[in-house]
Amino acid sequence: MTRSRASQPVFLRTWLVWTAGFLFFPLAGLAGTAVGGRVDGPIAALLGGLVAGLVLGAGQTLVSRRRLDPRRWIPATGAGMGIGLLIGAAAVGYGTSLGELALMGAITGVVLGVAQALALPRRIHLRWAWAAAMPVLWSLGWTVTTVGGISVDNQFTIFGAYGALTFSVLSGFLLHHLLPYRASTDLTPTVAPDVAIAQR
Repeated sequence: MTRSRASQPVFLRTWLVWTAGFLFFPLAGLAGTAVGGRVDGPIAALLGGLVAGLVLGAGQTLVSRRRLDPRRWIPATGAGMGIGLLIGAAAVGYGTSLGELALMGAITGVVLGVAQALALPRRIHLRWAWAAAMPVLWSLGWTVTTVGGISVDNQFTIFGAYGALTFSVLSGFLLHHLLPYRASTDLTPTVAPDVAIAQR
């Protein structure tokens, strides 16, 4: 009973910290746009996605409470977003309708999900659940952003705050399932044993 009571607030705090990481999405978008401009061509998509991914990856490692290795996660997120956006945006002709952005997000999520799954600690079971979820969550992020009235016709590199919050809320539950953050009974935070071994 003591362990159960101790672990519940640890999950809540950890999930809330990860969810607060949605604030890194607009920062990533600003950085990507500053470098690549509007996503209206292959070079802009690749460069903008790469830079946005690097910023987002750095932000996610900061809010992961040491569960994600920045040496693996940041470059994987940058490469995944750059290549994913390059393919996804070209596939929809750089269009910005609801359907086009949802499809672009799904394609981006396929590449990003695989890259990030490979960056997870090697001993994690069901790592490919993360890869399977990313196309759905990335598509949902663009869908929520578009329905929310954001000016998506500006051809951003990444979805807006509405989509980012939705993504962060849902992905936080999945990350906890794959990489649970545990605390000992004295409330000293520790990373799950299999994660600690994998990160050595």
